[in-house]
Amino acid sequence: MSSLFIGKSELKYPVIQGGMGVGVSLSGLASAVATEGGVGIIASVGIGVSMEKDYSNLREYVIEALRQEIRKARSMTQGVLGVNIMVVLTDYERMVQLCIEEGIDIIFSGSGLPLDLPKYRNPESKTALVPIVSSARAANIICNKWEKNFDVVPDAIVVEGPLAGGHLGFHLDAIDRPESQLEVLIPQVVDIVKQYEERRNCRIPVIAAGGVFSGADIHRFLQLGASGVQMGTRFVGTYECDASDAFKQLFVKAEEKDIQIITSPVGLPGRAIISPFLEEVTRGIRKPIFCKYHCIHTCDYEDTPYCIADALLQGRNGNIHEGFAFSGANAYKIKEIVSVKEIFDHLKQEYREVAGQEL
Repeated sequence: MSSLFIGKSELKYPVIQGGMGVGVSLSGLASAVATEGGVGIIASVGIGVSMEKDYSNLREYVIEALRQEIRKARSMTQGVLGVNIMVVLTDYERMVQLCIEEGIDIIFSGSGLPLDLPKYRNPESKTALVPIVSSARAANIICNKWEKNFDVVPDAIVVEGPLAGGHLGFHLDAIDRPESQLEVLIPQVVDIVKQYEERRNCRIPVIAAGGVFSGADIHRFLQLGASGVQMGTRFVGTYECDASDAFKQLFVKAEEKDIQIITSPVGLPGRAIISPFLEEVTRGIRKPIFCKYHCIHTCDYEDTPYCIADALLQGRNGNIHEGFAFSGANAYKIKEIVSVKEIFDHLKQEYREVAGQEL
């Protein structure tokens, strides 16, 4: 299979490591994935919050922490690096501008429609812009707005299905509907982008995300028209993952029944590994004290059952009595901690067994 181009970046393998926030995917994991020929992604949400104690200065510290993670990752690899920046972040604009200034290869942006993302990129910038969507309608809206307002189209589009970890772009009652499944969404988005590709004589790769775990999964979605895949959860089970060993063991020990849909304080359904903390939340025991971070502008912190940033930070550190871990639907398939290189070796072998050819 030929290599994949996203903007000006050529990938040896069509594998993008999903951005996992609050310190799970930072420079360590991102640089390791990039070195193996995929796209390594630093997640900007929650970056640095575990180290900064002066909360009055936290927002400035977070911006500097992102800068340092980008530079650290770049010093560790010559591969392709990206940053995931959620639209709902309070400092979204500053983070986008910083990434472009630092020359990051790709910005991935979801949790809302990044309708104005191209306005931050100057003509000399090499940074590719990739929105994350959960429907063909959203893909069409973004392509239309970008073309009309900025005379550009996305350099690629990530389509995230309902088996993903973390916050999901679906209403609770739509998660299990046949029309919401990634196998249905990918061909729909591929059809949408064709009209823009033909009109502008360009290529807009469609990337399948959410529940992608094996080389067989990669082959299946490529057969459906995707140009690549995004995988987050599988890379948690690696030595290079930036979270604590205790966090990783939550995935190794998880059974399928432990992975459930929860209602997040920010008003969205999410997929997580059930913990004592979440069980107490269900019983109405936990209440927030005050908001330290002001990280998401859509969060009504005065009326939430708990601070999700704190809870995810505690989960990242393995403290399941004070927090929890977001995970994809296939987290229970992780049985051991291995290296990122071993993950790529496994993916190539699994792909070859199904496709009869190299990935």
